[in-house]
Amino acid sequence: MNGKLFLAAAGLALAASIAGAGSGAWAQTSADADAPTAAAHSGFSELGGEALYANICAACHMHAGEGAVGAGFYPALANNPRMIAKGYPLYVVVKGMNGMPPMADMMTDEQVADVVNYIRTNFGNSYTDAVTPAEVAALR
Repeated sequence: MNGKLFLAAAGLALAASIAGAGSGAWAQTSADADAPTAAAHSGFSELGGEALYANICAACHMHAGEGAVGAGFYPALANNPRMIAKGYPLYVVVKGMNGMPPMADMMTDEQVADVVNYIRTNFGNSYTDAVTPAEVAALR
C-alpha cells in the first residue's frame, strides 16, 4: 500500500473510531452538545492526556511511544530529544507536520495541552515545563 493510500485508510479508521467513541463510556453529554468546538462533539471531550494518547496517538506512534516504520514513518516519541522544547510537539499536534495530520479541530486547548504534557512526561521523557491551554490558543 503506498503512503498516501495508507494515510487515507488510517484517516478513515481514525474517523470511524471517533464516531464510535460517542456511543461508549465517553458518550457525549447534553452539556457537550452546546460547546462550540469540534472536540466537544468528537466523543473525546472528557478524556485527559493519557486517554487521548491511547485513543488517538498510539495508533501510529505505538502504545509505548516507540514509533513504527512500514507503510509510513511514525517517529518515536519515547526518549525523544525533540520534546525538550515544548513548542515543537505543541506545533506538531496543532498544525501537523509531514505525514502527521493537524489535530487542532479534534481537541480543545486543554486537551492539546494535556496530550502534549503526557508525551513530554512519559515514555522516558521527563520535561516538566508544562504546556498551558493559553499557549495552545495562541498557536491556533
